[in-house]
Amino acid sequence: MKIRIKHLLAGLILSIMTAVVMAQAANPVAKTEVQSVNILEVNKDAQAQREKAESQPAHNQPIWKSANSDQAHYVSIPNKEAGVLIQKSGQQWRLIRNGVITVWGGWLLVIAASLILTVFIIKGKIKLKEPMTGRLMKRFSSFERFSHWLMAFSFLALAISGLLILFGKHFLLPIMGGSAYGALLLVMKNIHNFTGPLFTASILLFFVLFVKDNLPTKDDIVWFATFGGLLSGKHIPSHRFNAGEKVWFWAGVTILGLVVSGSGWVLDMIVPNMEYLRGTMQLANIIHGVSAILMSTMAMGHIYIGSIGMEGALQGMKTGYVDEAWGKEHHELWYNDVKSGKL
Repeated sequence: MKIRIKHLLAGLILSIMTAVVMAQAANPVAKTEVQSVNILEVNKDAQAQREKAESQPAHNQPIWKSANSDQAHYVSIPNKEAGVLIQKSGQQWRLIRNGVITVWGGWLLVIAASLILTVFIIKGKIKLKEPMTGRLMKRFSSFERFSHWLMAFSFLALAISGLLILFGKHFLLPIMGGSAYGALLLVMKNIHNFTGPLFTASILLFFVLFVKDNLPTKDDIVWFATFGGLLSGKHIPSHRFNAGEKVWFWAGVTILGLVVSGSGWVLDMIVPNMEYLRGTMQLANIIHGVSAILMSTMAMGHIYIGSIGMEGALQGMKTGYVDEAWGKEHHELWYNDVKSGKL
């Protein structure tokens, strides 16, 4: 009985070993078949290339196709992106920057400036309907004016340096020459990079100080319906800031300002714990350029109205005070609140 059990165990072990050997023997066959198929495909491609080389001796399309495949290959250096010989998305970024942003963005700035100039020539400065009273009302505190001018000067530094970086090669390079233009661009780049964080801080400070007075109200609907009274010819009362100023605060300063700042921080490589890949930098550059041009376009209107476009507007931000006639005509609801002691 014991002998039979031993025979059965021996037979079972022999059967398992036979199955294992057969499985191992089958794998090389399967692998060989796969390898054979791959070899056939490679040989087929090689044969096609040899035929093209014979019929078209200067034909090098396969080489460029391989180089332009955007496939990452092995590299021994730390920069793994170097494994891609040609980054195809780089050409797309170049077309967008030098085409959409530079050309269309440039035309947008020119058209906006032309419209403002046309309005000023035809209409001139917006005069007060009533004469100045000589009695002043406090409109802005010293700290509020400080935050405004901090944002204004940092914005102008960024706008001027950014425009020279984006458009300078088209009109300054031919005049100045490569050496002088390169030195100028280096100065502009450093001004741009170091002013950016200051601009971000000024936006955050400005938002905290003025957000309460820029919240939407039902009176803004009337202002929008008549475009500030220009369509109806009637006086539209408003609070401390009218609907147009609120659009600039939310769309221009807050949204576009923060988008410009965030993308600029990425381009300056100062965002912590972020991997700065080529694609990331290209996308940030596109976002930065588009938002900066849109913000600059809106800023033109704000600067025009706040300086030479409207009588008495600049005085409020220079001294903090405006004449009672100006306050009543342009911000009557705010004027009433001040006069009643509510503010």
